[in-house]
Amino acid sequence: MEFLNLHLRILNPRSIIITGANGGLGQAIARAFLDESESNLLWLGIHRKRDRAERLVEQYPDRCCCLDLDVTQARSWREAVSAVMQNGGRIDVLIHAAGKHQDALLATMPLEAWSEVISSSLEGAFHGCQAVLPAMVVQRSGRIVHISSLSALYSPPGQANYAAAKAGLIGLTQSLAKEVARLNITVNAICPGFIETEALAGMTAEERSTAIAKVPMRRFGRPEEVAAAVLFLASDKASYITGSVLKIDGGIF
Repeated sequence: MEFLNLHLRILNPRSIIITGANGGLGQAIARAFLDESESNLLWLGIHRKRDRAERLVEQYPDRCCCLDLDVTQARSWREAVSAVMQNGGRIDVLIHAAGKHQDALLATMPLEAWSEVISSSLEGAFHGCQAVLPAMVVQRSGRIVHISSLSALYSPPGQANYAAAKAGLIGLTQSLAKEVARLNITVNAICPGFIETEALAGMTAEERSTAIAKVPMRRFGRPEEVAAAVLFLASDKASYITGSVLKIDGGIF
């Protein structure tokens, strides 16, 4: 595959793993890295629903590759990272955007709904960090950005599982940031508010109106606005920022 040999022809390539690359935020983040530099090589971690990620690979066959990755499984992470290392020799950035909703009141929430949401958002980040850290430690450099949620800070009813997972992700971020700070590895989290993705597609007109009324800017955010923040935190310009939690929510306090 041409992609697998591209690092031999590019000066100082950056190897970037993005999970959740089939969703609206993941897609926007991937495209932002592609637009940023031709030396960025993207590995799109996908388990199911691969169509959007595969279309991106078709557009950029020399700069994108799909990784068969189940973020909830440590073995899957190890195999994915091994594939990246064999075909690039380094891992510079990990963006963990994978996650899912299974909203329900806690009193009636099925155990599966609790477990699956915690597994994809929180345990997935744990497995991912453990998998990429050995390479980053050897390099003495790396950027990890976790996509948390405003629900982690202002937990709504009906999202005990999602809010707990995303709040735990912030705790993981801040603890790990302290552990690896001396190694030039930064770990940060972003908390998007209402962003125009498939997660909001099921809202009724009344629900959208109510939600927008809570936002001082009186609009929902765009995926590209979140991607811009991710791009910055993954750059050398953010080398003194670690353990931070950035809200992107149009001014909700």
